[in-house]
Amino acid sequence: MTSVSRRHQSELVTSVVATRTVPWIPVAHRLDVILTETLPPAEQTTSAFAFVSDSGGRTLMTYVDRAGRGWDIPGGHLEPGESLAQAAARELYEETGLRLPPSDLSIFAWQRIELLEPPPAGYRYPSLAYMAMFRAVLPEPGAPTRPPAGSESTSADWLPREEIERVCPERTWLPLLKG
Repeated sequence: MTSVSRRHQSELVTSVVATRTVPWIPVAHRLDVILTETLPPAEQTTSAFAFVSDSGGRTLMTYVDRAGRGWDIPGGHLEPGESLAQAAARELYEETGLRLPPSDLSIFAWQRIELLEPPPAGYRYPSLAYMAMFRAVLPEPGAPTRPPAGSESTSADWLPREEIERVCPERTWLPLLKG
């Protein structure tokens, strides 16, 4: 084995960075936040998110002016026939107005949700589901942007990590911004 292939192998190691539960899942469950450069199983992946940073280290966030929403990472559910990267790029545009081609996004993490008891009636997700997390880093400062007309998002902005930690203290993905 060459040193290049050894190095490549070590880069593909997965690491659980957080484990928790959340109030929006109505039964016993486990949510793991996992750093990895591999895609989660497509047939069990329900949504995709785009963590886009600029050269100043700020991250593009979206804001939904509804109870329980507020600031968040752009992302959402997959549409039929979409790849995970296509869904992340589409959601990024729909929620912030920033267009990036799917090829500019790289997988870097997932959230893995496993129900530990039977799902309640009407629960629309599988008992084991994934949310794919993609990232991109712009080589310049992020330009002002805003969601397109008709978006559920009411604004978008480039926020420094300290501000994100202040306005998103309970978000499950927050450990992905640390370090």
